[in-house]
Amino acid sequence: MRRHFVAGAVPLAAALLTGCASLDGNGGMSAVQEAAKTHLGAIVKVARSDDDFRRIDQRVAELLSQPLSADAAVQIALLNNRGLQASFHELGIAEAETVQASRLPNPGFSIARMKRGDEREIERGLSFDLGHLIALPLNRRVQGHRLAAVQRSVAMEMLALAAESRKAFYAAVAAEQTAAYMRDVRTTADAGAELARRMARAGNWTKLQQAREHGFFSEAVLNLARAEAARVSTRERLTRLLGLWGTQTGFSLPERLPDLPRQPQERPDIEQAAMASRLDVQGARQTLEAMASNLGLSRVTRFINVLELGAMRNSSNEAPRQTGYEISVEIPLFDWGDARVAKAEAVYMQSVQRAAQTAIEARSEVRQAYQGYRAAYDIARHYRDDIVPTARRISDENLLRYNGMFIGVFELLADARSQIVSVNASIEALRDFWVAQADLDMAIVGKPSLSGSGQSAAMAPVAGAAGGPAH
Repeated sequence: MRRHFVAGAVPLAAALLTGCASLDGNGGMSAVQEAAKTHLGAIVKVARSDDDFRRIDQRVAELLSQPLSADAAVQIALLNNRGLQASFHELGIAEAETVQASRLPNPGFSIARMKRGDEREIERGLSFDLGHLIALPLNRRVQGHRLAAVQRSVAMEMLALAAESRKAFYAAVAAEQTAAYMRDVRTTADAGAELARRMARAGNWTKLQQAREHGFFSEAVLNLARAEAARVSTRERLTRLLGLWGTQTGFSLPERLPDLPRQPQERPDIEQAAMASRLDVQGARQTLEAMASNLGLSRVTRFINVLELGAMRNSSNEAPRQTGYEISVEIPLFDWGDARVAKAEAVYMQSVQRAAQTAIEARSEVRQAYQGYRAAYDIARHYRDDIVPTARRISDENLLRYNGMFIGVFELLADARSQIVSVNASIEALRDFWVAQADLDMAIVGKPSLSGSGQSAAMAPVAGAAGGPAH
């Protein structure tokens, strides 16, 4: 009987096993958690177990136990939005792939038994992939760049969710404030219409005058319906972003928007700040570095596709012992790897152009966001300091005239109608400012969603809005 035995490169593999990478236990979340703390002053957690979900639900319940604030809304979204949680698990996938790429390949073991007549041969082999070993440092670097890119992508998704949640909060509060005001307008219009009916029955008013008062009442009813529809839609959008359901959807909102700051932000260096801190620009740089590493990897391995090393020892029952080693390498007879290298170079140049375009767009977006912020501030301040105070002074003067019996009740009601457009526009202007503030904050750290102001109730033209009597 003859035996054939092939031994693998076990000593080499054993010496390198101590350098194998391992999972950090945090699922690659450290960079995202640091971004949340730095840019938002908030915390993020990935839910992996029932205990994690219970802790998140408990924290969400605490935040919902009182009227919601913009910061509380952002924190709830970061903890409770299931789409963001799914992205957090993408980090775990990328980390696992990085660790896998950093580990040595497993050795291969083979055994064969052959029989020919009375002769038997048993062959055992242990082999090790030297090609993988040679490419290991470059593979580790490429996967490390990919993990960093995924971390930045998830961090940017987190920041975008925070910005959208903040904008949705301001839109929902503005819609609540508008709906409350329109309910007051409807009550006033109802009183005016009832008084007009009585005056008409007494013969003190014409049908035309009564029809005008009824028209104002009908418009007030329509505007209230639109305001209620906007209130529901903005609240539901906020609910979706926060990941709320069931009894959680009964959260309460403040009665009015925050006041306008006394002064706007002055940011002459905003482009430089954005270039230094925007995650999409940093991510483009990381992708570019990964492509450069990938290009180097393609050149190194263009001829080393299958390279194995093993030690050999043969013994049989009829032949003397044989010792030696075996190396196999692919012969580049038909494929010299030039197409693979050309592809890597094209992908690299593609990444260069995309990185440049990302930087150009980032500069433009942050300028647009800042200009929109300043314009929104100026408009809201004009309503606060000029238009609304002027309308209030006119109302006070008309009230004095009414008390002195110089004008009647319907002239007073006509003046109240003229204020409706101003008040609603001032609410929308203040909402637009806070939305622009959220866009600006996002533009400095990531790609903003410059979609304009939040959803508002469409206002029908108000009869007598010019300020004159409605008769």
